[in-house]
Amino acid sequence: MTDLLRWQFDLTWSLATIHLDDLTDDDALWEPGPLIWTVRPDTGGVWRPDWAETEPSPIPVPTIGWLTWHIDWWWSGALATARGTAAPGPGDVPWAGSTAAAVARLRTLRSEWLAALETLGPDELAEPAGAWPSVAHLVAWVNAELMKNVAELGQLRLARRASLA
Repeated sequence: MTDLLRWQFDLTWSLATIHLDDLTDDDALWEPGPLIWTVRPDTGGVWRPDWAETEPSPIPVPTIGWLTWHIDWWWSGALATARGTAAPGPGDVPWAGSTAAAVARLRTLRSEWLAALETLGPDELAEPAGAWPSVAHLVAWVNAELMKNVAELGQLRLARRASLA
């Protein structure tokens, strides 16, 4: 199962790089409509995401910057869970402050995730992982969540570029 989960992750990451490699700060902070969630600096210069404990209705459209923060946050949490430590809350993970720094952060998380996957055999995959029934469930969720977020990010990038044409 590790080989299949790793293959799925590698496929998803290869799709992510199509969009991540070409992002600019203007792309990241582009607001596609009036109802959005984005990232913005607080009074101390730390970039914070828009956030609500209960998902609002209607759901705001995230900016690319918000999506890169969101991936950083949940992936940091998944790594913490895989390591048996406490996952960070949304307020514990600031946005990196620039698109280049955000993409670099995601690449670091990818490297850490791959290192964690290398340690997993059948016995480890079957173990519980925090709220997940097993580590395998956690790994499958990371693959699915990354694919969903990359699709959202890519669609926003394409819409922004089309709006400039």
